[in-house]
Amino acid sequence: MEKIYRSLLIPGMLLASACLAQAHAFLDHAEPKVGSQFQVAPPEVKVWFTQKLVPAFSELHVFDADGKEVDKGDKKVAPSDAALMKVSLPLLKPGKYKVVWKAVSIDTHVTHGDFVFEVKP
Repeated sequence: MEKIYRSLLIPGMLLASACLAQAHAFLDHAEPKVGSQFQVAPPEVKVWFTQKLVPAFSELHVFDADGKEVDKGDKKVAPSDAALMKVSLPLLKPGKYKVVWKAVSIDTHVTHGDFVFEVKP
């Protein structure tokens, strides 16, 4: 009988682990692309996630090389795509910029990360 329980328990645990791993909003892709370089600065940063987001608790910020926040502070989750978060940018000067995000998925799991892009002179 114990062997039967173990044979059921292990696949159940693996399935539960797989479901938990999928329950987080991870970065899917971004515009500008991670590590990209531009001659002309992008007008906004768009970040797509693998899950729908809770807008009130998700964040998106852009910082210059000195650590000063340079975005326009108008972060929003797109009404037509709850997995897309974006923020507007002013005309950026040449330099490296760091995008920092925090995503709270609809199941309340939190992920965070960052990436850089560069505006060339």
